[in-house]
Order: sequence, then C-alpha cells, then structure tokens
Amino acid sequence: MSTIVKAAAVQISPVLYSRQGTVEKVVKKIRELGQQGVQFATFPETIIPYYPYFSYVLAPFALAKEQLRLLEESVTVPSAETRAIAQAAKEANMVVSISVNERDGGTIYNTQLLFDADGTLIQRRRKLTPTYRTHLGSWKMG
Repeated sequence: MSTIVKAAAVQISPVLYSRQGTVEKVVKKIRELGQQGVQFATFPETIIPYYPYFSYVLAPFALAKEQLRLLEESVTVPSAETRAIAQAAKEANMVVSISVNERDGGTIYNTQLLFDADGTLIQRRRKLTPTYRTHLGSWKMG
C-alpha cells in the first residue's frame, strides 16, 4: 500500500528588512496550508529575514551597512521566531522545512531548519553565507 503525502513548495517573498514581518507572513502561510491538508511544506532559501541580494548589486565598499542590517535582522536559534514557526507547524500538523539567515555571534549562516509535525525542531543544518560577491564576473582559477 502506498502513502500519499500532500506537499507544498511555497513561493512567497519576504517582508524586506523585517524579520518579524516575514515570520508573521510564514506563520500565516503555514496555517493556510494546514487548512488545505498539506502535510509537508518547504520555503525559499533564507526567506527569513531575506536573501542577501545586495551582495550582487552593491560595490564592495558599500556592503558593510547592508551586511550589518542583515546581521541585525537575522534569526537566532532558538528564539521567539523559531518558536512561532514551531507552534504553527504543530497547529497545522505539518512538517516544515525553512531556510533562515541565522545569527550566531558575529557570523551569519544560511541555515535550514526542519520542524516535525508536532513542532519539534528536528534538524538544523548550517552553511556559511557569502559575505562578498565579485562584480567582475565569475571567479577565475588558474
């Protein structure tokens, strides 16, 4: 006998420059999907607070202000934000995979969080977030 799982690949935008606003938007979406019977939902990369788009469009000397803003808005784990997502996952009886910019001291990680349907955080996987991107095209090895 096969089991069918109703899943959702969520494509929503963050509330730019607002960790709290984006968390509220994510929680609302989890609740909506729960009402539709979704059992597993995955959200975009670093949806909370937002993807560091500025590393692609600003000159290197202009990055510091934006990097500090991103650090300030990034999520700590655990926090009120992760507890709100966990509670929404529990209420919706849904497994939720979500990627956040996680702040730990002075470092920002691109972190994937996996919440079980009972709201338990069952996985936290980190990778470093790029702090600088060249505007001269691709890196050349050689």
